[in-house]
Amino acid sequence: MTNLSSLSGDLASIVESVGRGVVQVDARRGIAGSGVVWTSKNLVVTANHVLTRDENIHVGVGGGTTLEAALVGRDTTTDLALLRLEKEVDISLEWAAISDLKVGHLVLPLGRPGKTVRAGLGVISVLGESWRTNAGAIIDNYIETDASAFPGFSGGPLVTAEGKVIGVITSGLVRESTVIVPGSTIKSVVDELLKRGRISRGYLGVGVQPARLPSELARQIDQETGLLVTSVDPGSPGEKAGLVMGDTILAISDNKVRHWDDLLAALGKDQIGVSVVVRILRTGQVQELKATIAERA
Repeated sequence: MTNLSSLSGDLASIVESVGRGVVQVDARRGIAGSGVVWTSKNLVVTANHVLTRDENIHVGVGGGTTLEAALVGRDTTTDLALLRLEKEVDISLEWAAISDLKVGHLVLPLGRPGKTVRAGLGVISVLGESWRTNAGAIIDNYIETDASAFPGFSGGPLVTAEGKVIGVITSGLVRESTVIVPGSTIKSVVDELLKRGRISRGYLGVGVQPARLPSELARQIDQETGLLVTSVDPGSPGEKAGLVMGDTILAISDNKVRHWDDLLAALGKDQIGVSVVVRILRTGQVQELKATIAERA
């Protein structure tokens, strides 16, 4: 009983301490979202999907204090957004190293959709390697918890039993699942948003859908599927390269393109301005086109 009482008190202390850095983000109708004070003390990281407007954003920082916040930038591909408060808050949070985490470790999801901090309790149920979101971003680690993230918790932190922040909670990346964007990914997004106000992504300008290749060709190139071009944006790199509806993209610069993720991987920011060879299937013949990857506006 004594140990349980001690653990209970320790967890309550963590919620109280870390909760000072958990804010309410009021930028949509209905339930407000949550956010985490970043290292600069006048910056707040939140989930992009809790912001349905770019202006008239209010942030509740506890004690009944509400501050105005300006949108620095947002990244839909990682579901992160960065806000700048009208003044600094005297809060400093410690971030956890992923290498110190294990499946089964106790964690607390925190949120502030209302005036006070709310908390859940559970364990890390999945701790995996890097993964690519449906929109093409790389998240450094796949992290799930069995702890309930209540409505309005998106944008809030997942915290260790030692009071260190693991990352930001979001329900906007994986359908019907809540995942955590780890601190290392957040840092890279924040750095670029502060520098550019947006995240650079490559752009080919085509709409695609998976398509099965003819069996003989599939055997020859050891590839069962490609991406059928369903639309080509006017003036896009794809149109300039000669891509047309009905083409099937097989590879980009010797990297096979079987699924949507493969195309997104070929359109990273390091490819902007690079001339690539696009291998396609057109009217039963394999052809090669040259395209220069542009930056997505």
